[in-house]
Amino acid sequence: MMTRPIAAVCLSVAALLLLLAPLAAQQPRPQAGGTVPTFYDLKTRTLKGQPADLSQYRGTVSLVVNVASYCGYTPQYTGLEKLQRELKGKGFNVLGFPSNDFGGQEPGSSEEIADFCKLTYDVTFPMFEKVVTRRGPGQSPVYALLGRSGKLPAWNFSKYVIGRDGRVLAFFPSDVTPEDPALRGTIGKALDAR
Repeated sequence: MMTRPIAAVCLSVAALLLLLAPLAAQQPRPQAGGTVPTFYDLKTRTLKGQPADLSQYRGTVSLVVNVASYCGYTPQYTGLEKLQRELKGKGFNVLGFPSNDFGGQEPGSSEEIADFCKLTYDVTFPMFEKVVTRRGPGQSPVYALLGRSGKLPAWNFSKYVIGRDGRVLAFFPSDVTPEDPALRGTIGKALDAR
């Protein structure tokens, strides 16, 4: 039979472990060899359903955006496409991830999304399969990893600047447009870094 002081210590240790368990679960999981995965270590699917290895963007700067066809921010496609065309040859890509998480504003099929983007905004930047950005059992591994930055989208057209090494450099909420000097400055700085 345990004495009261020992039982109190055991309960305190157990309580501390319960408090720390969620924090441990949120920490990046090392890959084999002890390295923490980055954005460019992930695999996903294109909007057409083909396998997509994000390692093809390693060494470039990426702007990852959760997009939607029927949102008040949808006209940002124009600025995103302008960024893509202006900076693509300089080691930069916009990467679009459609999501129906907010207001049901991306209800279409992959084909409908692709047609809308091409016909309405002449989008040429890479688009990937529709994803769940919110925490929970259906969350995309892409957004689970991006969420380790401490930020997840609160609405459509949230933006992450990803450095050449695949690490999140900055997060910008939906109301920050592709023309915003702070966003463009962050991208420029990342492109200049070697």
